[in-house]
Amino acid sequence: MRSLHQEILLSFWKIHILHHAAQGPIYGQGMLEELRGHGYRISPGTLYPLLDRMERSGWLRGKKDPSAGSRARRDYSLTAEGRRALKRIRRSLEELHEEVIHG
Repeated sequence: MRSLHQEILLSFWKIHILHHAAQGPIYGQGMLEELRGHGYRISPGTLYPLLDRMERSGWLRGKKDPSAGSRARRDYSLTAEGRRALKRIRRSLEELHEEVIHG
């Protein structure tokens, strides 16, 4: 069973992923490096299933270069649904920040 801390971190990671995907296509190794650069301790065994769930949720669209073989890098782009989700999250974060930090 996941700890409360892990569950909250999963949400932070999802927000980071959506944010970076809004700036342009992302890929797993690049996101691992980005998240680790923020001090998060995340493994490929956590990140790749998370990207897969976000794709199944309709927030990301993954694509591989078919000519690159079976181990080709998978690039993820933000979908319209992902863009709407990020917009809602940003509004909620602004409200939460206002209440928790300035409240």
